Amino acid sequence: MIVLGLTGSIGMGKSTTAKMFADFGVPVHESDEAVHRLYRGKAVPLVEAAFPGTTADGVVDRVKLAERVLGDQAALKRLEAIVHPLVRADATAFLKRQHTAGAPLAVVDIPLLYETGGEERVDQVAVVTAEPQVQRERVLSRPGMTEEKFEKILVQQVPDAAKRRMADFVIDTGEGMDAARQAVADIIERLTGKRPEGA
Repeated sequence: MIVLGLTGSIGMGKSTTAKMFADFGVPVHESDEAVHRLYRGKAVPLVEAAFPGTTADGVVDRVKLAERVLGDQAALKRLEAIVHPLVRADATAFLKRQHTAGAPLAVVDIPLLYETGGEERVDQVAVVTAEPQVQRERVLSRPGMTEEKFEKILVQQVPDAAKRRMADFVIDTGEGMDAARQAVADIIERLTGKRPEGA
């Protein structure tokens, strides 16, 4: 089974692209979805112990947590030390299931792939990209997002140009969804030897 790591900076269209792989029948492990599950389960007592008052009714309050960690390097590192191993374990269990099921290709969506050495855990990497102004418009249209928050997030991430250079595949979502979908289909064909149905 080939494991494809899918990554991209904030606002590049990674979640949309992950869904395109899934729509073509490729099993996908989405980090954001895993974090949502963990923030209602295993991560809750650990987050509360590290950041008291950021959970309520057995769920992590993401807004309160973001207020505590954004812009604070030490706090962010503490949170990553809790969340990253849990997400990694979740992804490992997912890959085992797909391997057992005989899937020829599985996608692991890793937001901070290059930042956390994630390329060591996958066979190939696809980077999702878009023009800087497209990225900025997408991110600033999110509820509660500000220029300041956006800049703080960007500083934490490996620059887009560097990610594109290191990647095996680049998917440009700024050229429209049809073009991105074709790029996804081409990657699936390259890696499995078969054109996905509906491509």
